[in-house]
Amino acid sequence: MVTDTEHMLAEKRAILSAILPHVPFYGWSEKSLRAAAADAGIEPALARLTFPGGLAGLIIFWCSEADRAMAAAYDEEGGNEMRLRERISFLVRARIGAVAAHREAVRRALTYLAQPGQSGRSLKCLYRTVDEMWYAAGDQATDYNFYTKRLTLAGIYCSTLVFWLDDSSQDDSETWAFLERRIDGVMDIPRRRESFRRAKDSFPNLKTFARLLSAQLRERGIG
Repeated sequence: MVTDTEHMLAEKRAILSAILPHVPFYGWSEKSLRAAAADAGIEPALARLTFPGGLAGLIIFWCSEADRAMAAAYDEEGGNEMRLRERISFLVRARIGAVAAHREAVRRALTYLAQPGQSGRSLKCLYRTVDEMWYAAGDQATDYNFYTKRLTLAGIYCSTLVFWLDDSSQDDSETWAFLERRIDGVMDIPRRRESFRRAKDSFPNLKTFARLLSAQLRERGIG
């Protein structure tokens, strides 16, 4: 038996699937939505009611579907057997891969969500994506690291996504090389901090050093 929730989800997916081919030509617009409704055999008025948030709600639904596809790909690949760095790399690639067939629709979705009044939805979508990535990767942080990890990963994911939009290399090889460099840069930060800490620890205490120097100068009658 199909429940109302399952029926609603099926309608949402049907409309999403139908609208994506129209977006490169008409953008995320009422014209695209009407064309999608016709293709899916759904009344335009019902299609609008299916997404109370309007076209932005439809884009957010697409984001959530891509997040689900990413998590499913991760589980299928046995992501928990990977090292942390490999998990993050795989998840970013899988998330982009989930929308890769509709690059222009992604570009136009980013433009749509960049409009005044849409920033809240845009940030919510981004947060949910990186939170899903860390959840899949097994993150259990509850302190301030919970937020810093998500902020850092948001930077990696967003910059890689923007790079991918204009990548014309075979199999998006330049995008994945860019992703690895971004991860390298982030992974290197703790090592740099540790190197700085060790270097700092090798210096004498500056206050003690100043007192000793002052005492020596007084003994020599200087100062």
